[in-house]
Formats: sequence, C-alpha cells, structure tokens
Amino acid sequence: MTAPDTRHLMYIANRPPIVMTEGRGSLLRDTAGREYLDFVQGWAVNCLGHCPPVLVEAIAEQARRLINPSPGFFNDRAAELAELLSRRSFGGRVFFANSGAEANEGAIKLARKWGAKQRGGAYEIITAERAFHGRTLATMSASGKPQWRELFEPKVPGFVKVPLNDLAAVQAAVSERTVAVMLEPIQGEAGVFPADTEYLRRLRAFTAERGLLLILDEVQTGIGRTGTLFRYQAVGVEPDVMTLGKGLGGGLPISALLAREAVCCFEPGDQGGTMNGNPLVAAAAIAVLREVLRPGFLDQVVALGRRLRDGLERLAAAHALGEVRGEGLLLALALRDLSGPEIVRRAMDRGLLINSPREDSLRLMPALNVSAAEIDRCLAVLAEVLRELRAAPAGS
Repeated sequence: MTAPDTRHLMYIANRPPIVMTEGRGSLLRDTAGREYLDFVQGWAVNCLGHCPPVLVEAIAEQARRLINPSPGFFNDRAAELAELLSRRSFGGRVFFANSGAEANEGAIKLARKWGAKQRGGAYEIITAERAFHGRTLATMSASGKPQWRELFEPKVPGFVKVPLNDLAAVQAAVSERTVAVMLEPIQGEAGVFPADTEYLRRLRAFTAERGLLLILDEVQTGIGRTGTLFRYQAVGVEPDVMTLGKGLGGGLPISALLAREAVCCFEPGDQGGTMNGNPLVAAAAIAVLREVLRPGFLDQVVALGRRLRDGLERLAAAHALGEVRGEGLLLALALRDLSGPEIVRRAMDRGLLINSPREDSLRLMPALNVSAAEIDRCLAVLAEVLRELRAAPAGS
C-alpha cells in the first residue's frame, strides 16, 4: 500500500515517517505491512487493545440506531453510562465531554462556580509541579510542565503550584482565595510518579477540614489502568470531583466529569458541548466498562502488571538502571545514563512501540488485556536494545 501524503497535516509533533492503517489487539500495522507490538496504545487510550470485538460490535449496533440526537435532548446511552459510573464510584452526577482536557476544564469551571456560591468568590486551585492536566489554555495553566512556563502568555491566572507529596506546601499555599486542590494520583506525563498513599489520605483530611474541594484527575489512571477501576479506590481516598478520559472510550473520544451532588452547581448555559455524551461514544464506553468490570478482569490486570514490573526490575538490575515506578499497567523505568528517545527509536526498529515521557525514563502502557507472551516479547526486545547500548562505545 502506498503511504498517503502527510504534508497537509498541521505540524504539532515529531512523528516517525510511518503511517498506521490497521490494528488488532496489541498489534499495529503500517502501510508497508510491518507489524508493531504496541505498548503505548494511544497513550493508555486503547484499554482493550486495537479494534476489540466487544467495542466494534457496540459501535456498529449503536450506529444503526442513533448517533447524535443533539445535546438538547437526553439519550438512553448517556443516561445508562452516567448511572454506571455513578454507582461504581462515589455517587453524584456526571458531565460528559470529548477529551481529558475538556473534563479537567469542566472541573476547573465547576470549582470556581462552587467557590463563587459557597466560599465568597474563592477561585484559586492548588496544583502540583510537573502535573499534566491537558492542552486547553486553562488546563495548561493548571499544569506544572516546565516546558510550558513561557508558552501562550498570558495564561489563565488562579493556579498555585506546589511539590507533589508535600502536605506542608499545600497548607502554606492555602488562602481565602483557595477553592480546591487538584492533582493526578499518578503523574503520568511527568514520568509516572505516584502520589504517596499517606499523603493523599492526609490531604483528603486537610481539605475536608478546611472546606476545600479535592479534585482527582484520573484521566490516565482510571478505567482499570492501575488494577482497580479508579486509582482512588486503591488508596482509600474519596474525592469531591473526579475526571476520566483516555481508556473510558476504548479508543473513541469521550471523557467524564464526576462530582458529588453538593458540588454540582452549574446552571443552564454554564457548560455544554455539541458532541458531548452522544449515544455512539456512550455505547462504546458502556461496552468498555462492562468488559473491565467482568469478574476476574482487574485481577488479571494486577497479575500482568506484576509480570511486567518484575521483568523491568530484572532489566534494571542487569543494566545498572534506576527504579520502576507506577502501578498495574502504567509503569515507568528510570534510565539513569541512557537516552529514552534513543531506546524508543531502536525499539521501534525492532517492532516495539514504547514511550519516553522524559529523557531519563521509559513509559509502558499496554492494553489491559495484553497477554503474558506479549509482555515477555516486549521485555526481550528491550533487553536486546539495552545490551546493544551498553556494548556501544561511548558517544556512538
């Protein structure tokens, strides 16, 4: 197959000169017919792998019934999905959007509206250094990514950044303007750095005591990625507001903003979206959730995550690398003196797709139903690349 001309696409990222055309499970195929073992999966989006039959069938069936009646009406699939998420989480109500950034933007707006009504106009949100909450102007402003400090100025004001896992810094940052604390249970884009369990529990107690909202961005950690349906369930910390995205649609664009009933204060005109919660993507998300909630599925995620972690730790010991970070099937390997992008390039040459969120780390986010054999194949390719790099002369 002849590769299409990609020059008409806007340049927003450095991409390899290949064009993907087909995917099944953990495998992707390009226009040249070459197969790749995919341990990126759209940045943890394809939680059931590429084109899983359960998702394909749900999409096809719903496409024959109703795709989008307009957001001016309720639809049965969005209502069903909202009930499923509410019952499986901390209750409350759900707003659907199209991306994690939109869900986080909605969380920021909701917190400010709540602050205007309940805390005398408080609007500031404390976020974490190195955090990633999206690429809208407000979510970039909320994020703590160092490369964004000077981009798109002036940014949206009202965000105070503190180090992750530092409760004293949070306490010192609180003022009469503070309305919420917002963070990721595991900072994915920063290189997979978890928030400590004890820190999250003490933070929950502090925000409750001070009457502040706790917003958890589970866009990357939600929908089974770390071995429980939501990461907060593993650490025993219930938020006031939670955002979901990525894996929720299994590859389709859908995200969700969940909030306790007492926090839901939007009024008509405050929030919306033309495509939001349409029945096609809602049907896909229902199919994904039913599969992830199937008995034994999450136990298997835990077991597969342990297998991958054990293999990465063996590689780290054999090649003088650093720690393995993360939970479940969201893992990172610290590289110390090796280049992450160079390992990514050499792995792709061998048919393995992995990610380097920063120069000194690799990130692995395979499908939640990846096989043990595919994990072993990934580890074998990584071992080959690492042996090659360790054997190469310095500076080569």
